[in-house]
Amino acid sequence: MLAPFDRGPATPGNGTMIALDLPTREAVDAFHAKAVSLGAIDEGAPGDRGSYMSYFRDLDGNKICACRIG
Repeated sequence: MLAPFDRGPATPGNGTMIALDLPTREAVDAFHAKAVSLGAIDEGAPGDRGSYMSYFRDLDGNKICACRIG
């Protein structure tokens, strides 16, 4: 049996990730930097992972991916 990544109890949305496809790599960089400056937890700086992506957790613990697909 699998457990949520944060090892917390399984609840609706625990383990859910939202991805936002932004228009440019620069927009991904800026979005990630702004989120971290406002208190988000960095979970992967912007970089090429097949597509250009970055990851962070917001103040409520939600995982968000800012990316440029293509």
